[in-house]
Amino acid sequence: MKTAQQEIEERTKLAGNNQFELLLFRLGQSRNTSQRELYGINVFKVREVLVLPHITELANSHEHLMGVANIRGQIIPVIDLPGVTGCTPTKGRTILMVTEYGRTVQAFAVEEVNEIIRLDWSQVLPAEGSSAGALITSIARLDGAKADSRLAQVLDVEQILKNVMPASVQEINREAVGPELELPAGSCILVADDSAVARSVIELGLQAMGTPYIMTKTGKEAWEKLQDIHRDMKAEGKTARDRVALVLTDLEMPEMDGFTLTRNVKNDARFAGIPVVIHSSLTGATNENHVRSVGADAYVAKFMPREFAATIRRVLEKASA
Repeated sequence: MKTAQQEIEERTKLAGNNQFELLLFRLGQSRNTSQRELYGINVFKVREVLVLPHITELANSHEHLMGVANIRGQIIPVIDLPGVTGCTPTKGRTILMVTEYGRTVQAFAVEEVNEIIRLDWSQVLPAEGSSAGALITSIARLDGAKADSRLAQVLDVEQILKNVMPASVQEINREAVGPELELPAGSCILVADDSAVARSVIELGLQAMGTPYIMTKTGKEAWEKLQDIHRDMKAEGKTARDRVALVLTDLEMPEMDGFTLTRNVKNDARFAGIPVVIHSSLTGATNENHVRSVGADAYVAKFMPREFAATIRRVLEKASA
């Protein structure tokens, strides 16, 4: 039997190959079709899965915040995920998924947990531009390119947390991020993040710092943008670094994850000298150590505006030294 550390190391290796493991679960009958759709969450964000324990209801809380549970001595907020998504559990809310996002711990009540499936990020397509709702970041094709592949919806947990527990998001202003950040003339920060709420928070942070930026929604889109910038700058007798002062990337993204984007940037001479900062809700020592192993210049957890600003300043100062 594998130890917990061995399982972590194995999943870390997957991340280095543009792969990950998705925990599949169901929330009950959907509002419009009455089907029991599959949903997914990256296993790296799941601390444990257990039978729903006793929930203590909190007075005057959000309608989808069921209350709190005492899990191994830690008081953890419990979110009603079927309620959030508009599903009706036919078997009840029987399972609790305890997760960690951006150094916060919370739990989600679900109807049932099904299986863990290993996927390549190329099997995951962005939900934006499709008919998916605002709570979905991507659609996973569980059986690859097969015409009849099963589909799983990957929830935008960051958006859900903002909706249900808005107080957990720190205020972003000039006081939080410090003085205006001066970049070399004509340069900007290239950002990649698939979560709409994360992009809005990043935009607020960079705007508060007075920093120009280019926003993309996946690692693949950011990689293609970098190559376009290289071609344009080469035609002017300059390098991509003259245009891109820093790449800021999420880790979990459809088509190409942040690990792969980072490795591509660091292993390509065309982008020599461009620092990469990983900005992710995947926290914990194992994840943060793996960030360094793929060549990233720094890691900062979502959504910590002071740490965000300080990390960008530190990395840019080091890159220009």
